[in-house]
Amino acid sequence: MSETIKFDQERLNKVSSILVSQSRPADENSPYFELARKYNIKVDFRPFIKVDGVSFKEFRKQKVTILDHTAVIFTSRNAIDHFFRICQEGRVEVPADMKYFCISEQTANYLQKYIVIRKRKIFAGTKTAAELIELIRKHKNEKFLYPCSDVRKNDIPEFADIEDLHFTEATMYQTVSADLSDLEDVYYDIIAFFSPSGIKSLFENFPDFKQNKTRIAAFGPTTAKAVEDAGLFLDIQAPLPNAPSMNGALELYIQKANNIQ
Repeated sequence: MSETIKFDQERLNKVSSILVSQSRPADENSPYFELARKYNIKVDFRPFIKVDGVSFKEFRKQKVTILDHTAVIFTSRNAIDHFFRICQEGRVEVPADMKYFCISEQTANYLQKYIVIRKRKIFAGTKTAAELIELIRKHKNEKFLYPCSDVRKNDIPEFADIEDLHFTEATMYQTVSADLSDLEDVYYDIIAFFSPSGIKSLFENFPDFKQNKTRIAAFGPTTAKAVEDAGLFLDIQAPLPNAPSMNGALELYIQKANNIQ
């Protein structure tokens, strides 16, 4: 293990169970399942947050006219689902020449659920917002619509503001806390979080939550900050220098805590 990675020695207790605050992976070859098999530990999955669509009535209050735009920016499948739901509920027929800017090929391919993609103008990055921004920069004269959640990153709206783009943000879905009441008396050695919304959900469900010996893992700096702001001890912060994924960071911790060479 890298000498730059230090775990709190007093909290390095054996790990037998992990709760991942996301949906169970559809791929049975997921590294989480390999982690469970390799170290003989229980790994459970439970989304701490869920996505609810904004009603068409609430959407109309934003005074956004979809057909005033020539391009749509999609950063997730949720954005695609709720954009076309709003269009359907509002009886908006999206023109064939509408352009679509997608954060990844995977997101772009998901469009085929709603349109014949080979007949449309679709631009896709490989995964990051920075790549998507570069694609948008090459088409600055478009009139962009950005369907998003009430909780979203600032990078694309800030870029649009700096570049003075014709850009409209439309909240079409919301991130809300899931009901976790059935977990009240369930204990896990580690709980892995991936967003500040997950931490918010934890305390909305369990206002009197006491961390005690439960180790907390957080992916990304904003999640890590949310953990610390909530007064929790951050045991595992991912990514690590030699573990770019949450799964990899968990494995390093398990090796240390379970005294595996």
